[in-house]
Amino acid sequence: MTTAAGFLNRYLEGKSWFHAADARIKLLMALGFIFATTSIPPGKWLAFAAMLALVWLAAGFSRVGLLRVFLRSLVAIPFILIALPTVFTKIGAPLFELDLALFTLTGTREGLDFFISVLLKSWASVTAAVVLTATTPPLRLLEALRALRIPAVLVAIVMLMYRYLFVLVDEAQRLMRARAARSAAIGRKSGGSIVWRAKSAGGMAGSLFIRTLDRSERIYMAMLARGYDGNLRQTAAPPLERRTLALLAASLCLCAAIAVTARLVL
Repeated sequence: MTTAAGFLNRYLEGKSWFHAADARIKLLMALGFIFATTSIPPGKWLAFAAMLALVWLAAGFSRVGLLRVFLRSLVAIPFILIALPTVFTKIGAPLFELDLALFTLTGTREGLDFFISVLLKSWASVTAAVVLTATTPPLRLLEALRALRIPAVLVAIVMLMYRYLFVLVDEAQRLMRARAARSAAIGRKSGGSIVWRAKSAGGMAGSLFIRTLDRSERIYMAMLARGYDGNLRQTAAPPLERRTLALLAASLCLCAAIAVTARLVL
């Protein structure tokens, strides 16, 4: 597997309960956890601590490595930073001032509480998604979406996109190798100026777009020739066991209880 393919495929082989569990159960558990976490009001630290404890307990039982889960969960940081201005824009009790010469920003306690709450919510939700994707093959996740009555067209789009994303990555890598072969130079400043690199990148993007359209047309015609009617065929999903359903109900009730308690008590 190439480096790009390994990056896109987040599944890790293992023998834990999470690896063996039905994808439908894991998907519902992850969605329930994320919904409960995002519904907790800002500043409810005990509730956030409980949700983080749950998701990291699940990460430990998944046996994919806590450090690996932690590093993958850091992908949420760039999106979390978008909420950073709320520290200074949310009305509340002044907490500190940041002097920027031309103007001064005043951070409020309410703004800081809101930002930290967003950080914890995002981190917990992304960690749950990391555990889910690390213990479930992508095609199993798509089959679970179909079994849960997600619109077939949407599932088909996601499935085909995932299948041919690796092909597009390989195509882009070939274009980059071709560019490197035609712009070879000795030294660190190889490949021309920034303007030259921008023009080259634009040409590569246009070429990749045209090749993608051409390939998609050929693939669609081949699928029609083989009887494709808009529906992806798959075997019927087996019925869920009672103990598995009981575990799902217990986990969802626990998440809901934490969220409701955070709103009414904490």
